[in-house]
Amino acid sequence: MAAATSPLDVPDRRKPRGRLQLLLILFVVLGPMILATSMYKLKFWVPEGRSYHGVMIGNGEGRADIGIDAQDERWQLLVSAPGACVEECQQLVYLARQIQVGLGRDASRASHALAAAQPLAADYQALLGREYPQLQRYPLDAQRYIQKVGDTAPQLWIVDPHGNLVLRYDAKVKGKHVLDDLRHLLKLSNIG
Repeated sequence: MAAATSPLDVPDRRKPRGRLQLLLILFVVLGPMILATSMYKLKFWVPEGRSYHGVMIGNGEGRADIGIDAQDERWQLLVSAPGACVEECQQLVYLARQIQVGLGRDASRASHALAAAQPLAADYQALLGREYPQLQRYPLDAQRYIQKVGDTAPQLWIVDPHGNLVLRYDAKVKGKHVLDDLRHLLKLSNIG
């Protein structure tokens, strides 16, 4: 006599298909994360090109780390002068102001500033008061600056609204490059 088969005794053909679907879903979700982590850690398939012109400061340093105690809740074009603010420094101050004006409708999202370690010459101080009334001025701790930056030449920095250093430029930078970089940052940023 044939034994009656119960529904529990019938092999389920859906299990292998369900496992395949689960593995496929895990691969789709975890695969890109594993690939991205591997690319970052092992440095393969990393593009060689870059879209910015200055030196990227990506280590979370802020103004205080280079000897400038200041606060501003906007993007900032900061000129640092660890020595006397002479020709190159004065050119960067002029450039910072022109870049801010060049932002057009976004000009209110940025400011320009000068951090100098030495007192400014009286005639230049008078010129700044007359021509650059919105220029913020800060003292600069030259020893901490030189220790951290390692350069005594004037620099132009882009600083985010949180006070983090983003990009650094030397005195030979072209204003169009800085303007392009700052516009790109403002476009991507929801702060400041």
